[in-house]
Amino acid sequence: MKLRPLDDGVVIKPSEAAEKTAGGIYLPDTAKEKPQIGKVIATGPGKLLDNGKRSPMNIKKNDEILFPKYMGNDVEIDGEKYVILKEHDILGIVEK
Repeated sequence: MKLRPLDDGVVIKPSEAAEKTAGGIYLPDTAKEKPQIGKVIATGPGKLLDNGKRSPMNIKKNDEILFPKYMGNDVEIDGEKYVILKEHDILGIVEK
């Protein structure tokens, strides 16, 4: 199934939560923190402006981004977990 967001929406596949700490201690599911980094799976066409044109998106497919921990809507499609949020809620693009 494909998911295409509307306007300035962005679909993100969050990174996996850390299984263990830097010191080697394994974390139970209840202690794992929600990931803040993810990969952009799809973007909308851009926000519709008052003049009828669309604002270009700054985020593109396959960008690795940083987003707030508890922002957006969590959805599950075909057993995969995704986060859908607006482009202006994204904190930044992770560059390597």
